[in-house]
Parts: sequence; C-alpha cells; structure tokens
Amino acid sequence: MKCDQDIGINIDEPRYDQETYVGRAKHFFLITNPLNLFVTGRTLENAKCLVTRYRCKEPLPPGTTEDDLWRAKTLYDSAFHPDTGEKMNLIGRMSAQVPMNMIITGGMITFYRSTPAVVFWQWLNQSFNALVNYTNRSGDIQQTNKQLITSYVCATGGAVGTALGLNSLVKTMPPIIGRMVPLAAVAAANCINIPMMRAQEIRLGTPVYDEQNNKLGYSKVAAQSGIGQVILSRICMALPGMVITPLVMDYLEKRGTLCRYPWMTLPASVGILGLTLTFATPLACAFFKQKASIPFKHLEPELREEIQKKYDVLPTTVFFNKGL
Repeated sequence: MKCDQDIGINIDEPRYDQETYVGRAKHFFLITNPLNLFVTGRTLENAKCLVTRYRCKEPLPPGTTEDDLWRAKTLYDSAFHPDTGEKMNLIGRMSAQVPMNMIITGGMITFYRSTPAVVFWQWLNQSFNALVNYTNRSGDIQQTNKQLITSYVCATGGAVGTALGLNSLVKTMPPIIGRMVPLAAVAAANCINIPMMRAQEIRLGTPVYDEQNNKLGYSKVAAQSGIGQVILSRICMALPGMVITPLVMDYLEKRGTLCRYPWMTLPASVGILGLTLTFATPLACAFFKQKASIPFKHLEPELREEIQKKYDVLPTTVFFNKGL
C-alpha cells in the first residue's frame, strides 16, 4: 500500500495502541528485538531521515509504503533518544538488554560463591545498568562529567556492597538460597542505580508537555513518578530469569549432572536466561506507557503557577517520557 500524507498516520506515536497492555507489549517486542543491534548506521540514518521527512510533511521517496514507514519508525525508536533525538550508544539501547543480561546474569548466578567473583560480576552488572539508565533517561537535561562519575561510583558501590552483605548472610544456607542472592542484590541495586544515574531529573525535573506536544516546563514530581515506574519494570524484568534459572541449576546440581559435566554450568545458565529474557524484557517494559501522564493538579505548585501565567486554557493532564 502506498504511503499517502493524507491517510493520517501519527508518526509521533507507536504503531500499536499504547492504552492497552497488549499494544504496549507488541511495541516493545519490536523495540527490544536484539536483531536491531545489527542494523547498520546508514540504515538507521535513512530511517531517521524518512521519519523526519514525514513529520515535516515533505514528499516521501517514490514507492515508499506504509509498512516501510512503520519499519523506519521502529528502527528510529530503537536507536534514537525520544527527547533529544541523539543516537544512543549501542550497548545502552534496550535492544542490547537480552544479549548483555544473558552473559552478565549468567555469570552472577554461576559464580556466586567467592567474594572476588561476586564483586566482579556485580560491578560489571551495575556498570552496564548505569550505562543503560543514563542512555534511556528522561528529558534533555545534561549532566557534567563530575556528576556522572559521582552517580556511577555511588550506584555501583551501593550495589556491590549490597551483594556482598547478602552473600555473607547466606553462606551457611542451602545452595538454592545462595543462587537467589543475585536477584535480591539486583532488586536492591536498581533502587540505588536508577535514581543515582538520573539524579539530575530528580533535582531539576523532567520536561512535561500538553496534548499538542508543547513543552510546559520541568517537573520533579513527574520525574519521581517515571523513575519509580522504571525501577518496578526493571525488577520485574530480572525476576523470571533470576528465579527460574537458579531452580533449574539447583535441580541439575542435585541430580549430579553438573558434577559430571561441569563445563555446561555457564552455557546452561546463559541459555535459560536468554529464553526468559527474550519475553520478560518487552513484557516488563510494557507494564507502563513510555509516554506517561500525570494530572495537572498533581504538579508542584510553582510549576502550576508558571503554566497559569502563560496559558489561558490549562491542561487537565500533562505528558512526559518516563524513560526505560
């Protein structure tokens, strides 16, 4: 089908209905698809160009179909920040979540007994999470190098300390309890890492918009709401793989399979994690809309007063990018 400017495609919204969980899940299955990592830089720039031309109501290349436009929009959403329009670094994109977490979480679950291993894998995991949290932050506020380094040190230090503390508590407990330590550490670390790497949003606020996409100002209340939703999504994202994998590995250990074939410990962990993360990542992202909303009356009083001075008709609801 030929793409016509008059058919009414809203290129500023995802293809699937974001008011329903199923629609959001379909959207995030496309965005988090690891195959997006193999798309060339030229293809991504072509996708951005096509989306931009359509937004500006410029003529599209001859033969462009509606599916071509949506495919370009999917690639654009997977690689470019929704607020700044900048291309995101490769590892920080949500499409890198499955392959990266397969390796890192597999290492955490497999090598959980020794202190050096716990420190290394937790540090690696939280360094990766810090990069993802910064890459997928909300808004267009920039952080200085000093602020980034401080946030990174606090985030990773707090996470590693939590993991070590939990590990010392379960040394005399059954192995299955020890294998669950990474989950508890990751859940606790997310509560530290995400707010720290997005500290500027908490201090200065995230941009909020009306229904016509006009920027109204920066809201700390919206930032706090969005960060809370992201923390919950990330914990739920990790939950299936970090529960199912230890149970399966404990079963194989009790049967003696891992004693006979010790080389299969890490591959088995990574394989199980890959399967669960492929589904858990988009399904957890879909818990909340990326374009979140908050009632106007819930904004901080000073921002409401600022908006009231500029506009005669006040919005009942304001919107913002909560991040991922």
